Amino acid sequence: MLRSSASSNRRLFLKQAAGLAVFSIVPRHVLGRGFLAPSDQIAVGFIGLGKQSGGLRKQFLQNNARVMAACDVDTRKVTAFSAAVNEHYASQANASSYKGCLLYDDYRKLLDNKSIDAVVIATPDHWHSVIAIQAAKAGKDIYCEKPLALTITEGRDMVKATRRYKRIFQTGSMQRSWPEFRQAVELVRNGFIGEVKTVNVNVGGPPRPWDLEAQTLPAGLNWDAWLGPNTVTRPYNNVLLPTPVDKFWGQWRDIDEFGGGGMTDWGAHMFDIAQWGLGMDESGPVDLTVPTDGSGKGLVYRYANGVVMNHLPVEGKQFCEFIGSEGEVKVARGELTTTPVGLKDRSIGESERKVYFSDNHYKDFLDAIRSRKNPICDVEVGHRTASVCTIGNIAYRLKRPLRWNPATEKFQNDPEANQLLSRPMRKEWSV
Repeated sequence: MLRSSASSNRRLFLKQAAGLAVFSIVPRHVLGRGFLAPSDQIAVGFIGLGKQSGGLRKQFLQNNARVMAACDVDTRKVTAFSAAVNEHYASQANASSYKGCLLYDDYRKLLDNKSIDAVVIATPDHWHSVIAIQAAKAGKDIYCEKPLALTITEGRDMVKATRRYKRIFQTGSMQRSWPEFRQAVELVRNGFIGEVKTVNVNVGGPPRPWDLEAQTLPAGLNWDAWLGPNTVTRPYNNVLLPTPVDKFWGQWRDIDEFGGGGMTDWGAHMFDIAQWGLGMDESGPVDLTVPTDGSGKGLVYRYANGVVMNHLPVEGKQFCEFIGSEGEVKVARGELTTTPVGLKDRSIGESERKVYFSDNHYKDFLDAIRSRKNPICDVEVGHRTASVCTIGNIAYRLKRPLRWNPATEKFQNDPEANQLLSRPMRKEWSV
């Protein structure tokens, strides 16, 4: 995201592309059985290289994407990420070295590279909409981490851009590609617990106001670029952006200027399963009732069909629990429990209702790029889930009941609440 001159970018491209060219012309039979030549691969660029990017890099490499570019506001992270990519390809080709991963400090330069087919956006949430919309305009397909956007307006703008430019978009809500969640949803959708009455979701609460002290800015970090679209300037603190040697995850999502707290972090996973199970991927709740004690828990959503969804944070694993007239389904990562007990092992027959099947979120995205059909967690799905989380945070902030219209994506007769559906952004980054 840092700016660099066109000439320096050209020199960097030519220098690294030289190594790429040598690697690309090696005959297939020399590279080994099962190897997919670079010319047959989908070329991917990574934007945002924090801790999440490491797992994503491994997944895309394992699924035969060609990771050819890396971009971050911290030059040390760019260097480390590209070195890991180059080491992977050198090992794969049994070569002494490989220098095909291009380094960028400005994502716009990466988007200008016409050799890149798709981007993986793993930046903090306050950057998602700007980068995704510009990526769509640049003709790139998009894998974007959850939650989709910081505000409702930005999420809808991401949907519009994806549709306008005919792009493939996968939201990183990878639980939809996990078997326990698919089984839970199919049990609910097929009526095996009767009519769903209540859903309980265990995730954290809303974010907190800014409360961090200024720290010395590390060398090689463009802090202004990290702040990006935000109109409020804040000092650097490694709680927000850990250095490459820090072992902890960045906690920017806990600060309300940069994220939505536990509501949008784990909420983008567990509210997502609730939406999926209820068949609400293109809609959402209509009423929100929140306690006024400021505890950040106890919010009650109500859907138009009468289903009530409770935000009830408790200790232990995050989960989504469906309670019906004839049984219950509770699902967490690696755990599925049901009432009656044997229901969890029930096989869903071919004639029964099945959801979109994916057992590999990253391969599903790459396959969708080839087929030009929507993946399992399309941008509209990601937007609707993020909306549930975000309107919940708005209710907690205002401490009063709200009525939501999922068709218009506005609060009814509430100008104050509607003002919180978007945020001021610096002119350079406004979408």
